[in-house]
Amino acid sequence: MLWLRFMLSSRHELLRTLAHKSFRLGQFKLSSGGTSDYYIDCRTTTLDAKGSGLTGKVFLEEIRQRGWNPRAIGGLTMGADPIVVAVAVVSGELNGFLVRKADKQHGTGQRIEGFREKGSRVVIVDDVCTTGASTIQAIEAAREFGFEVVGVMCLVEREEAKGRPNVEKASAPASFVSIFTADDVRKQHILQTDDTEPSIFAVSAACEVCGQPAVTNNPRNACAAHKP
Repeated sequence: MLWLRFMLSSRHELLRTLAHKSFRLGQFKLSSGGTSDYYIDCRTTTLDAKGSGLTGKVFLEEIRQRGWNPRAIGGLTMGADPIVVAVAVVSGELNGFLVRKADKQHGTGQRIEGFREKGSRVVIVDDVCTTGASTIQAIEAAREFGFEVVGVMCLVEREEAKGRPNVEKASAPASFVSIFTADDVRKQHILQTDDTEPSIFAVSAACEVCGQPAVTNNPRNACAAHKP
């Protein structure tokens, strides 16, 4: 069970890194056209020296645990780029490919860059899944090229955007897996914020993480299990 403890440890460290480096509260306009009270920029984690290694380990272990046995891993540029490289480097055996958003108009004019062996089993990856549009583009391009898509993964799924049904429909019969949900990252971000200040007892308040009775309100309302 040593590999399982290692995987859980890497996954938790990756979650902590995302919460610290990639998550922000506020009012943001999304690429999908909607607005949100939070924003996740996974690239500040996946392009971080330590974060890149953690990303590669967690994705690779998930792929192995599911028994997909791919020859390569790839996705739509540019959210997928650092994930593809991280997994390829950590694995030492999986190849990588990138999907352009459109066919290039010069040179070979190809849309798939990198690994290009038709008929190969591949996994499609993305950093954030909101509506699922970028993930679906990569799935369709990979299949059109001649790859066999055996799995689809994203680092963070924004569940409130309800993109999962779209991705699952496009990926079928391959399954769609998210490493974390945005709610996972939000909760961890709350736990890690201003955790150096002393606690003050909170009266008639609920924990901002789980809703249980709070025992402190500094730096936020938190129960005994979630106080800093």
